[in-house]
Amino acid sequence: MPVSALPLPSYDDMSVVVPAPAAGPGNWAGAASAVLVDGVFWLTWRDRRPLTDGRGVTVRVARSEDGEHFETVTEVHRRDFAAESFERPVLVPVPGVGWRLYLSCATPASKHWWVDTLTAQTPEQLASGERWITLPGDAETAVKDPVVRQLGDGTWEMWLCCHPLDVAGHEDRMTTRRLTSPDGLEWTDRGEVLAGRPGEWDERGARVTTVLPGESLTVLYDGRRDAASNWYETTGVARWDGTRLVPDDALPPLRSPYSDGALRYASAVVLPDGRTRFYVEAARPDGAHDLLTCVR
Repeated sequence: MPVSALPLPSYDDMSVVVPAPAAGPGNWAGAASAVLVDGVFWLTWRDRRPLTDGRGVTVRVARSEDGEHFETVTEVHRRDFAAESFERPVLVPVPGVGWRLYLSCATPASKHWWVDTLTAQTPEQLASGERWITLPGDAETAVKDPVVRQLGDGTWEMWLCCHPLDVAGHEDRMTTRRLTSPDGLEWTDRGEVLAGRPGEWDERGARVTTVLPGESLTVLYDGRRDAASNWYETTGVARWDGTRLVPDDALPPLRSPYSDGALRYASAVVLPDGRTRFYVEAARPDGAHDLLTCVR
């Protein structure tokens, strides 16, 4: 499918789902993921308040009948995980079990991240759910911002953002690896599938953020050119060639027209009528980031 025929988010007709928790750069509502189950939209995101609380402090889970107006049903706080910050959470239904929330957790006083989980019968019970550290990372690699889905054969698939820790001061570099699992808890690493390209807009790193609907495997991913663009990623398209994801440069990266230009952490939800509802974190004129949505 050509890029012109793909459903893609655009800042032009976005509406605000969750405003930034405060005005100004560094205040972000976003890094969201969403699912539609039995006619109900479920959304999870992190709030970042750097001046009052320092980085990502809370993950929220909310429900909606229309995909735009959400009611929070539970909150998870970083202090309960002894984490310095939260980044992207992921909420998925688990057949025969209930619901699982994947959490990206920062190790205090370091550049290391790990992926934790909470599992419960209902979304409302997740804050007190059963905990399992599913991906601890290690001394060489920080892991965070997973994209998780179940395939038709019941296999779980994850696209995982990895930050190498081998060079001090350059831990912002990022690649994406693909993992599989029989249960969504124990994972097998299938190797790196997406990385930055020298001389391109995504040279510093590439992070898969969502899988687009369609017969062929196509994803949206966050990328940035340099270290100075950390936290201000823009969104590109990549396609599976059988062994890895290949960026499609038929259109320039999708970005916000405001302040730092960030348009990142896209999440795509297929609607019953075949259209796609997107959720993205995007910059507004004062430098804060809102959580926005549009339908394509």
